[in-house]
Amino acid sequence: MKTVIIGDTHGMSTWKLIVDQEKPDKVVFIGDYFDSFDISGVEQIANFKEIIEYKKSTEAEVVMLIGNHDHHYFPEIGNTGTSGYQQGIAPNITQVIDENREHLQMAYQFDDVLYTHAGVSETFMDITFGKDGWRVDSIGDQLNDLFKYKPKTFVYNGRDPYGDNVYQTPIWIRPRSLMADNYNKLRKEVIQVVGHTQQSQINIEGKATGGRYYFIDTLGTSGEYLVTEDRKFRVGNSR
Repeated sequence: MKTVIIGDTHGMSTWKLIVDQEKPDKVVFIGDYFDSFDISGVEQIANFKEIIEYKKSTEAEVVMLIGNHDHHYFPEIGNTGTSGYQQGIAPNITQVIDENREHLQMAYQFDDVLYTHAGVSETFMDITFGKDGWRVDSIGDQLNDLFKYKPKTFVYNGRDPYGDNVYQTPIWIRPRSLMADNYNKLRKEVIQVVGHTQQSQINIEGKATGGRYYFIDTLGTSGEYLVTEDRKFRVGNSR
């Protein structure tokens, strides 16, 4: 089975080229469909709708994760003062998200690979569920249930403007804190694939990540995306 994982789109239609050239069995969108500095809000909405239509019509399994630039448009969240929020067109984005919320989820877990927008830290899980209240093999389900019943749990946490702290939520945490916090436990049991923090390219060799983290917010830089097939990862390029 070939799975294609596509980083933060922010209104870009690059995903169409990727799925056309890869013809995957499964596609995971890592979130952040909105809030571009270059693409209009109207175009962002149109692109989001096209992803939804692709999800409905394709034979491939399509997973659409929620990013921080999507979360603040959910009607029960609203403007939390975080970056990129498009005040003028926010009601339109909120409407299209609310109409399609059944297609969106906070996490996806398959075998020993965990997909979220920014990453899951042990500290966040301990604070949220209690040290004995969560299991590694059910993180995805627990996060999805948590979003369903307590969506505000995922709002920006703390004063650091960059979000680089270990108790930050799975749509806000940064790579340094994520890897530092999980060094002893989660790192050994799951591979995490995340976006959120822009990279120049995907580190497929794992020299800095130990092969346990893939940071794939690269569509706007190198045009790279991640592919996994037969439990092996490779990098594809949309350019």
